[in-house]
Amino acid sequence: MRHIPSLLVLTALCITLSATVTAQSLPGAAPEAVGMSSSRLARIAAVLKEDIDEGRLPGAVVAIARKDKLVYFEAFGFLDKPAGVPMPKDGIFRIASMTKPLATVGALMLYEENKLLVNDPVGKYLPPLGRMSVAVMDPSGKTVTRTEPARRQPTLQDLMRHTSGFSYGNRGNNELHKKYPQGSADTADIMTGPQFIGALNALPLHYQPGTTWQYGLGFDVLGLVVEATARQPLGAFLSERLFRPLGMADTAFVLSAEQAKRFAKALPPDPDTGAAQVNRDPTVAYKFECGGACAFSTATDCLRFAQMLLNRGQLAGTRVPGPKAVDYMTADQLGPEVNVAALRD
Repeated sequence: MRHIPSLLVLTALCITLSATVTAQSLPGAAPEAVGMSSSRLARIAAVLKEDIDEGRLPGAVVAIARKDKLVYFEAFGFLDKPAGVPMPKDGIFRIASMTKPLATVGALMLYEENKLLVNDPVGKYLPPLGRMSVAVMDPSGKTVTRTEPARRQPTLQDLMRHTSGFSYGNRGNNELHKKYPQGSADTADIMTGPQFIGALNALPLHYQPGTTWQYGLGFDVLGLVVEATARQPLGAFLSERLFRPLGMADTAFVLSAEQAKRFAKALPPDPDTGAAQVNRDPTVAYKFECGGACAFSTATDCLRFAQMLLNRGQLAGTRVPGPKAVDYMTADQLGPEVNVAALRD
């Protein structure tokens, strides 16, 4: 929930630096006409091409807008490098954690309709998470010695600012981290929503709610809160209330066979470790639509979303959340009472 009008989308980069957009398709302009530098923008291509040539990146799409004008929109490298398929400008990417702001906007739209409150405890909407305990670790921080009651239960705000205590298992190597679901999409591939909630219910929180920032599973829980409140799957709700109104035609939690032809595939070996990487079939639905990492999108769809946030909730005459909701979403939510040491790691 902290400063996200500009979105970095894995290998698709979408940057907005402007005020109000007046059309779904932004008109183009020379960078110098809006105070940018063509020569400096050209450095983007040089850096990406170097990474592509060295095998660190298969391909990328970059879209940059300023003052209502699209000043840079280029595709680089490959959609599917082993097959030699070049990257199109409408390549579709897994946007991983950029799913999180989509889920946040969905929750805040329900807040505006008085269907949920951000200070409500999570258990009000997902009863199995209504009586969470907290782990107490030994002096080494490696072993759980006991649990204690939560001084207060995690709230929806905690889910949205990573202070709920529902940390990712891959954020550490202590006994509790090893027991926690490791990531969002991996978990959604093997668990249904109720199974995921049941797994969290069986474990203590990593921290007392509201005391510590640690990146985690809160947005997956938030997506299930949205589903319970809206009484429909997260993807269907966001498609109806966010994606279609904004013209985000290629943003979804599962791709059609036709869309899958534009799906950007990761390199077969991990460029850092050499380990094999499997490109999961994007036409196969997850067992639940995780609000933390399960969406797909394009650079231009993300540009529309980011511009809507910059416009405080509207795009081309279409309002999604209200301006105060966007102000709240982009405000600093971490006060001095929150330990933010993990942000500096």
